[in-house]
Amino acid sequence: MSQSPLPPTVIRRGTPAFRRANAAFFLSAFAVFASLYSVQPLLPIFAEEFGLDAGTSSLALSVTTGTLAVALLLASWISDRIGRKTLMVGAIVVTAIFGLALPFCPDWPSLLLVRTLMGVSLSGLPAVAMVYLAEEMDPEALGSSMGLYIGGTAFGGMAGRLLSGVLADWIGWRPALLVLGVSIACAALLVVLLLPTPYNSSRRRISGRELAGLIKLQFEDPGLPWLFASAFLLMGSFVTLYNYAGFRLALPPFALSHSAISAIFIVYLLGSLSSAWAGGLAQRLGRRRVFWVLVLVMASGVFLTIVPSTPIIIAGLAIATIGYFAAHGVASAWVARRAVVGRAQASAIYLFAYYLGSSVLGTLGGYAWVAWGWAGVMLVSGGAVVLALLVALRLILLPPLQVPDKPAAPLAGV
Repeated sequence: MSQSPLPPTVIRRGTPAFRRANAAFFLSAFAVFASLYSVQPLLPIFAEEFGLDAGTSSLALSVTTGTLAVALLLASWISDRIGRKTLMVGAIVVTAIFGLALPFCPDWPSLLLVRTLMGVSLSGLPAVAMVYLAEEMDPEALGSSMGLYIGGTAFGGMAGRLLSGVLADWIGWRPALLVLGVSIACAALLVVLLLPTPYNSSRRRISGRELAGLIKLQFEDPGLPWLFASAFLLMGSFVTLYNYAGFRLALPPFALSHSAISAIFIVYLLGSLSSAWAGGLAQRLGRRRVFWVLVLVMASGVFLTIVPSTPIIIAGLAIATIGYFAAHGVASAWVARRAVVGRAQASAIYLFAYYLGSSVLGTLGGYAWVAWGWAGVMLVSGGAVVLALLVALRLILLPPLQVPDKPAAPLAGV
């Protein structure tokens, strides 16, 4: 059966619109994830300055990811009503404003309040980013564009952590966050100017009952619930690992400075490269064939950090980062391709699980660290990644997805 021609407005590889879209999504990913994770290397500083334990100081990150997780479900609904670009642009501008306000918070409660509100504003972009790409991109370009976007999240997470951590050692955490806030505001302005207007997204006012029905529909698919579970476990494991690596490495026998600990986040560049590479590999070989291998790579890195040696711990973090971003990039594209109906809702549920894992396991790991040290962190982070590997192996048995208008041609690799 011959395939239907692509819509004339689809964004094809090599066109000016393709370059503008990729630049805008890379910058937006940088702005969002630099905003989200800029406090992670500052957790030990917050604990010292405000007199907190590790679990409580982790709330600076967990309250943001927690509210982000919940707001994502509503953001996907709003995007169907007001349009993808309107929501994305509004979200990134408001996030930049909160980022500029954060350094001026006078105490711990006000800092948590701004970080909580930032979780709401941040939800507008990741809720629809994958949907926008799936709707607007030529299918042949989707894997690389999705990989580049995930790479932007890796770069943003690395830059936010590195800038805030290193600058905090030199000029204090408040000026460090102000410098980062100005950088994020500049990136937000470029996104406003570059992001192409979408032409293929639906824009209709769905009722609350219809929204609930679309959410329920995603759990009737044999594969999507497993992908949602993998998001919770992978993100929870990864955030837990990095949240408390800084606490561990600041203590003897490592005794690293905040700048040295923050410099470890340079390994995020490996994640940026691995996500783009894995997207193309999954496009060629099929997602079910490569996903479990990528999760296994992440697991090997997580457990390598048990060895009490600074070079080996850094190597473990690097390997875990490569595996995590590659696996997340593949799973993200997988969700976007499997969700034939209610794609925005499927994307939102995936990200809800993703950030809920960060919030729940990330905080739980802090109390495990207080109680049992790095063995406690491994109980949470290592246990989650082992469960994620079991989920990935289960996905190998997933039946191929049949496209409704082309029942004889299952999507390759889905």
